Amino acid sequence: VQLQASGGGLVQPGGSLRLSCAASGFSLGGYAIGWFRQAPGKERERVSCISSHDGSTYYADSVKGRFTISRDNTKNTFYLQLNSLKPEDTAVYYCAAERLALTCHLYSYHEYHNWGQGTQVTVSS
Repeated sequence: VQLQASGGGLVQPGGSLRLSCAASGFSLGGYAIGWFRQAPGKERERVSCISSHDGSTYYADSVKGRFTISRDNTKNTFYLQLNSLKPEDTAVYYCAAERLALTCHLYSYHEYHNWGQGTQVTVSS
């Protein structure tokens, strides 16, 4: 079971990035998937997730309207589109997947056991 995150980089404020998370060794179908981020000195926080039982999405208030999560089960990959980036979005972004019975935002990051390695997003002029 492996998740491989990619797509991070250095971007100016207002710019965009697309993060990808490819799964191998298991099928994402039936898994809730999520993106988390961790800035230096801060706790890991949930950015967005998709529930497995109904496909509902969740966004943190800080990214609502700017980020979009999506999944492509045929490619066993999910994505996070980051638009209108701000310096405060700078962090290491992690993808995660887990079999969760309930709506994904009810679970903390401690309850996800399948993680990608993280990809750095830096927003700076």
